[in-house]
Order: sequence, then structure tokens, then C-alpha cells
Amino acid sequence: MDRQTLRIAPLAALLPLIAAVTFAAEPARNATPDREAARFTLCKGAHRVTCVVDGDTFWYRGQKIRIADINAPEVSKPHCEREADLGNRATDGLLALLNSGPFTLAPNEDGTGRGNDRYGRLLRTVTRGGASLGGELVSEGLAEHWKGYRGNWC
Repeated sequence: MDRQTLRIAPLAALLPLIAAVTFAAEPARNATPDREAARFTLCKGAHRVTCVVDGDTFWYRGQKIRIADINAPEVSKPHCEREADLGNRATDGLLALLNSGPFTLAPNEDGTGRGNDRYGRLLRTVTRGGASLGGELVSEGLAEHWKGYRGNWC
């Protein structure tokens, strides 16, 4: 092998890996771009427009939204200190996720066809790049997948 071949060979071996990483990072070609975005704060007081209530509830453009695919620990009436701590961490996590870039709000697809919960909140799945933001909270141990009833955090 000459010097030119020696310099090119290691790079050639990396090309399949570089191509795989490049294509994996591209968004799906048929995916709808995330178009919703705002600057969220923690909800305080009665006037709520765009803010986070807790780990699974937020206000966006004056509408109260309950994330349909998860359940997060309570912050308003926790049943124990552990739930209060997890609830505060989940609230902070949702705030950070919503503020970290555009997202998509999708209608509830849990098979029930319900667009609102019993409290009148809109039921929506929140995604970014097709991945559930609620799922991110679940992976961090700050929420659980919605199973039709609230879990016990204590």
C-alpha cells in the first residue's frame, strides 16, 4: 500500500458509521414539524395563560391541558413527602421540556375518544420530533404511563 491508500483506508472504514449517524439524526420525512412554542413559567395566581401547573397539567394560550399519556405525582395535595418531592421535580421537568423547543399537541389517542377529562381539561399528547414529552418524564422516574387511574407515589 502506498501512503495515499493508508490515509484513505481508515476514513473509508468510518463512512458507514458517519452515514448511519447522519441519517438517524434527520427527522422522519413524513413527520409533521413541531409548530407549537411559548415561554412557560410556573403558574401563580388565578390568571393563567401559558404556564405549568404540575408534572402533567399546563396552560397553553389560555387552555388548560392534561397530558393524556402520563400521570405525575401531585403537588397541590400530596399524600406524603416523597410524592411532594417527586411532584415538584416533575413540575420542573415539564417546565424545562416545554421551554426547550417547539412541540406538537396531538388529540388523545387512548382509544376512549375523550377529548376532555372529568375536570374539563383538554386531553392531549405532547411530542417533540415524534417522541412523547410525557415519556421523557416517565423515563426519568418523574411520572408513570397513564393506566386509567392514579398511582400511589408513597
